[in-house]
Order: sequence, then structure tokens, then C-alpha cells
Amino acid sequence: MEKPHTKIAVVIPAYNVADTIVKVIMGIPKTVDAIIVVNDASKDDTATKVKSVKDDRVTLISHTKNMGVGGALLSGYSYALGLGVDIVVKLDGDDQMDVKFMPGLIEPILNGQADYTKGNRFLHPVALKKMPIIRKISNLGLTFLSKIASGYWNVFDPANGYTAISASKLASLDPSRVARSYFFETSMLCELRKLNAVVMDISMPAIYQNERSSVKVPREIFVFSTNLVARIFDRIISRYFLYDFTAVSLFLITGILLCLFGGIWGIMKWVDSMQTNIPATTGTVLIAVLPIILGFQLLIQAISIDISDVPTKVQNISVIGEDQMGDYIKGLIAQGQVVVN
Repeated sequence: MEKPHTKIAVVIPAYNVADTIVKVIMGIPKTVDAIIVVNDASKDDTATKVKSVKDDRVTLISHTKNMGVGGALLSGYSYALGLGVDIVVKLDGDDQMDVKFMPGLIEPILNGQADYTKGNRFLHPVALKKMPIIRKISNLGLTFLSKIASGYWNVFDPANGYTAISASKLASLDPSRVARSYFFETSMLCELRKLNAVVMDISMPAIYQNERSSVKVPREIFVFSTNLVARIFDRIISRYFLYDFTAVSLFLITGILLCLFGGIWGIMKWVDSMQTNIPATTGTVLIAVLPIILGFQLLIQAISIDISDVPTKVQNISVIGEDQMGDYIKGLIAQGQVVVN
């Protein structure tokens, strides 16, 4: 019996990319069934350029106001689900993502090895040398926090936007929990972890032109760190206390309490020693030190278990309920925020 055809859609969020968007569209292979370009209220003639392409696969979605790269991608994702596709690939419109690496993103999903695949520029040492130093700094500086926030300790380069996702996992996402800003990719990882989605890194280089990077490291670290800290608490509370209670939950509670007790006791006795000018006894010091050491060990053990708990097997579980992601664009159209051509 012949296998059913796998329908693939490519979503391209586009903002002021009139110079490159036609080249990007024309380079997409014929194996792709649908190309959805989301013009995020561009100030140039991006929309006109897209309409000039003679390809029946192309659909242009235009936002009446700028919604950010995340907002543009959510519109494209929602529309793609309405077409009944099986896999959705996200490709930028600035021609910095090589389409020849697209099969590498799609294949693990087709083979049932992953639910979500993403590019990793740090696995490509030759191309990594070409990456602007400012981008290396910003990626390396925020990756560790992203691992803690998402729970995907096995992935790197979390801000990489060259991705593919299975329609089943995409339909299960809550669009209201996904960021509209450049924090979009990381927030996707955080939400996918709640669904136990299998995420896989695919080695590929990004294409850098001679453009000057607009990334401002202090600003990016501040914005991303603020969001990441909130996501860290959200993941820990929901995963280990709200929806489950495991050894990690016990180690976290006990470890934190022991560290707090040891720290508070030590500070109190140190202040008392300073005021009375009487040195603290060995026993007093041990009462402070031992709980801190034991608590720290328990916290390390909790992190170790969390690292080993990364999903590795795809689970084909249907989510019963409303398809919030699929209905997302319908709401925007009804509000007059989106026009589909």
C-alpha cells in the first residue's frame, strides 16, 4: 500500500524584505505544498513583490499593524493548520537561511524521531567562524538560562529561527502563551516542553551578508533574561508541583529549606559574634555549614534528574479540546487585523 503524501507548508514572516523575498520564495523546492508569506505591516513594497511571484502555492497574509516576528509566525502557523498540512517549516524572508538544509529539518519528523527540529549554528564550526562576534556573545550568554527555562538541556542555539514542527504538536500549542517578540523561539521551546515534545538540533550554518548587526547585547540580555526568569519559575512550579510531585520536587523543597536555614543561622550568629566580640564555636559554625552543603547537594541532584528527563521518544497523543492555534487567525480576520490574498 502506497504511503499517503505528507503535506508540507513553509511559513515566511516578512518585514521590510522587499529586496530578498522573491529570491527566497523562488528557492523553495517543489516538494513543498504551500508557501505562506506573512507581511507584518512592512513599510516597503514587500507585499507587492510577493504578489508578483507566479506560484499557485503562495498565499499572502497581510497584517494591518506590526505584530512582531512571533505574531507574524503565529498567523502563518494558524493558516497552515487550516490547510491540513502535516509539517510546517519556518523560513525567514531575509535570505539568511539556506533552503538546501530544509530536508534535514523535515526528515526527523517524517521518521518519527522528533516533533520539532531547529537549526544549530554552533554545530557547524566552519560557518561559526563567520558569525559576527556580537551574535556569538548574545547566543552564548543566554543559552544556559534558556536550557533551564525550557528544560531542553540537549539543545543549543535556542534563538535559531530555522525550524520545522509537526502539525499535531503545533495544534496542541496555546498561542496566548507564545511570545510575539524576538523571544518567540525560546517561548516555543518552553511551551513544547509542557507537551513532552521531542526537540532535535540540526547542524546548519546561517548565511551572513555584510550587514551590520543590530543586536544590542545589554538590551537583549536584559529583555531575554527577564522573560527567561519568569519562564524558569513557571516550568518548575507547573512541572514539579502543580501537575506532578517527584523526587525533584522533594529535593528542591528540602534543598532550599536547608540552604535558607544554614544561611540565616550563619548570618545571625555572625552578627551576634560581631556585637559581642566573642568568636563563634565550632559547633555553631557546623550548624550553619552542614545544612548549606547538604542542601546544595540536593539541589544539584534535582538538576541532574531534570537534565536526564529530556523527552527522547515521540508520543502520538491527541489533545482533546479546542484547536486554539488553528482558530487563532480566524479571530484576527474577524477583528480586521489580517487580510488574506
